[in-house]
Amino acid sequence: MRKNIRKIVVVGGGTAGWLTAGLLASRFDRSEQEVSVTLVESPDVPIIGVGEGTWPSMRTTLQTIGVSESDFFNQCDASFKQGSKFVGWESGGDDYYYHPFSLPEGYSEVNLADHWQIHKDKVSFANAVGVQSLMCERGLAPKQITTPEYAFNLNYGYHLDAGKFASFLSAHCIDKLGVEHVLANVGKVSNDEDGYITQLDCDTGEVIIGDFFIDCTGFHAKLIEGHFGIEKIQLSDVLFNDSALAVQVPHPEESSAIESCTLGTAQSSGWIWDIALPTRRGVGYVHSSDFISEDAASEELYQYLVKSGCAVQRHEFSPRKISFSPNKRKTFWVNNCVAIGLSAGFVEPLEASALVMVETAAKFVREHLPSNKGALSPIARRYNAMMNRHWREIVDFLKLHYVLTKRTEEYWQAHLQPSGIPDSLRENLELWKIATPWLLDTPHIDALFPAASYQYVLYGMHHDTRLEPEWLVPEQKKQADILFQQNIEKARGLSTALPTNRDLLKKVRQYGFQSI
Repeated sequence: MRKNIRKIVVVGGGTAGWLTAGLLASRFDRSEQEVSVTLVESPDVPIIGVGEGTWPSMRTTLQTIGVSESDFFNQCDASFKQGSKFVGWESGGDDYYYHPFSLPEGYSEVNLADHWQIHKDKVSFANAVGVQSLMCERGLAPKQITTPEYAFNLNYGYHLDAGKFASFLSAHCIDKLGVEHVLANVGKVSNDEDGYITQLDCDTGEVIIGDFFIDCTGFHAKLIEGHFGIEKIQLSDVLFNDSALAVQVPHPEESSAIESCTLGTAQSSGWIWDIALPTRRGVGYVHSSDFISEDAASEELYQYLVKSGCAVQRHEFSPRKISFSPNKRKTFWVNNCVAIGLSAGFVEPLEASALVMVETAAKFVREHLPSNKGALSPIARRYNAMMNRHWREIVDFLKLHYVLTKRTEEYWQAHLQPSGIPDSLRENLELWKIATPWLLDTPHIDALFPAASYQYVLYGMHHDTRLEPEWLVPEQKKQADILFQQNIEKARGLSTALPTNRDLLKKVRQYGFQSI
């Protein structure tokens, strides 16, 4: 067996495949050509195409692989995402709250959630500890046209056209990073006596020989399941949603405001995402087929669109159906093969968790893939442990959005049943009755969600934490009061300094950002 890893093969395209190929290819000096990256993509399998929201981590990813942010905006119909706005999740009325991307001011020094408690009847948590939710509510962008690429006034990710993004990444990886692109369907997968994959036989007659293989074949899971037989672990006892109806619709008018947050509006048996791009909106109803029929879900989605100003005709309304099973792999990395993207697992796209798992996985492989196959086993064990922990974090965090509801529909009440709440989340909810989340609640340095994310959801949905005032440290209370006042002043300044989301996007397309 050849010991050195010199040829990396990514099987599958789409966003997961091309992001992974780009991150790996950008690690190596193209001129030396000692390590090559090949991506084998089926010409017959379309991408899912609805992963249109990212975390701020995508800025670092794009910068790492050498993408011009201005080019990205122009070619991917992209817009800014500053977080998520949740409508109707608590009571089913007009209630809403924000989960912004910016951390509370002074986050590492003082826990503002403690000191906000005495002000909670006067100001929302997100508005008290930061300014980003206010800027989103006013339709303002997170930066100015004079702000360089990837820099910001307020932390942001992206909304984007998933199909255009995959094509953009493909061109960049091939032209700028030297990724070899093979269009073919993979047939036979061969391995050596130790179980390490050695080659792929394609329907074109081409044989792809490699040292390390990455399975980005989506729900088909060609390598991790088809070859290695790694089973799925079902998560439907905790996360009930298994279907989505998706549509793309125009803005009511060309000059309509572009939201700089993902809208997540609760419905009778799930929730509707609404993602605004410069030229259109991507909208979809994520729901559980156990609680609502497809026709009834379609009607709820249609009524949402009409209410939001979309001039869609009922007889022409035909959303695309996507079925999925909430699950994750029992093992993600086997021998010289790792599954990334949908082949590793998938749950509902709440909080844009799918793409960040692709980034997390690809960055780990980029940083820790050894040069020699002899070191693969310990790296694989560490990777599998990390990814299992991340999946637990995702399941707990997504479930948190449901267990604080006061809605009375059968679907929402089912989420409150103790049997469907993970023990780890149940324990935290008990703790958070008397203590606010903070740094020790997310002890791992690579935790997907900081404690602030739990704070935004908990206190956005009016979770009651009963603190004893005498336990508050006086010096920290003074510091908190200063930060609260600074937030008020910062909000005033940014309200006049920041352009609207649409105005800034127009300027980006005209002039572009300054290159760093």
